[in-house]
Amino acid sequence: MRFKRTAILGAGGWGTALAILWARQGNDVLLWGHNPERAQELRATRENTEYLPGVTLPESIHVTSDLSQAAGAELVVFVTPSTALRTVAEQLQPHLSRDAVFLSCTKGIEHGTGMRMTQILAEVHPEHTVAVLSGPNLAIEVSRDRPTATVLGCEQPECAEQLQQHLGSPLFRIYSSDETTGIELGGALKNVFALAAGCSDGFGLGDNSKAALVTRALAEMLRLGTAMGGNPQTFYGLSGAGDLIATCFSQHSRNRRVGEQLGRGRTLEEIAARSHSIAEGVPTAKSAFECARRLDIETPIIDQVYSVVYEAKPPAQALQELLGRDQKAERI
Repeated sequence: MRFKRTAILGAGGWGTALAILWARQGNDVLLWGHNPERAQELRATRENTEYLPGVTLPESIHVTSDLSQAAGAELVVFVTPSTALRTVAEQLQPHLSRDAVFLSCTKGIEHGTGMRMTQILAEVHPEHTVAVLSGPNLAIEVSRDRPTATVLGCEQPECAEQLQQHLGSPLFRIYSSDETTGIELGGALKNVFALAAGCSDGFGLGDNSKAALVTRALAEMLRLGTAMGGNPQTFYGLSGAGDLIATCFSQHSRNRRVGEQLGRGRTLEEIAARSHSIAEGVPTAKSAFECARRLDIETPIIDQVYSVVYEAKPPAQALQELLGRDQKAERI
């Protein structure tokens, strides 16, 4: 299948970065955002000043807030917040090309159902092929042509290879996979652990502490992710360990920054008041906590992040409880 036109739904940092990346490769790209005023600002200034300051949008990118303009796109890329994905997918129904392929770049787990983003898309649009893309891909670096690698999963290997060829480049190296579950769960869960890593930075605990935290976070990701159906090997790859490292250590990571502010004593309400959108680790902490309880999986880091974000537990108390756990043999 040839992908002549790509519609990217979600004009935040990652959606805008992908639009810039693929427009530079010569693709016909439409970028949709739900806010008409912000869409108009993007059209006028050709810059997403909040998320990607100093990066110019190619003139070939058509920016809109009218979802009907996605009609006819052979590739529809979802980069909405996880909490909005189902609604946008439903609203898109009347505007779809019959053969359109969906690519989820949204990282999250639905509250209550525990469904992954590709599962939601498949439920709302069962007739469409659905793929997922995830990896250590910080939006600002991708938009500035810094080299990176990512993994694209689809249960139909032929479609995965077609998308790999169409979207990949020397600076955006795409590995293909026939699995989606582990790819999605790695991309979603790492945001929760990045909140914890940011708290560690906020407390000024240093690199030793954060390295230990991230290593145990990987073990926790593996336990919960495999219980939810992911391939264990996937969590050691780009969408698991790779994305976990980037998100927990980078100064560009929004989830790490939010965690750092929590560690410095700011409340989540104060942090949210200064931003147009909340870090994905916040809603995912609730979903991950729900999934872990349902499956009876031990997740001490997720549990403490959930307590800080949803039960107003002081981050210092959460840290003390993590450090005060019984010492035992290391198991991954």
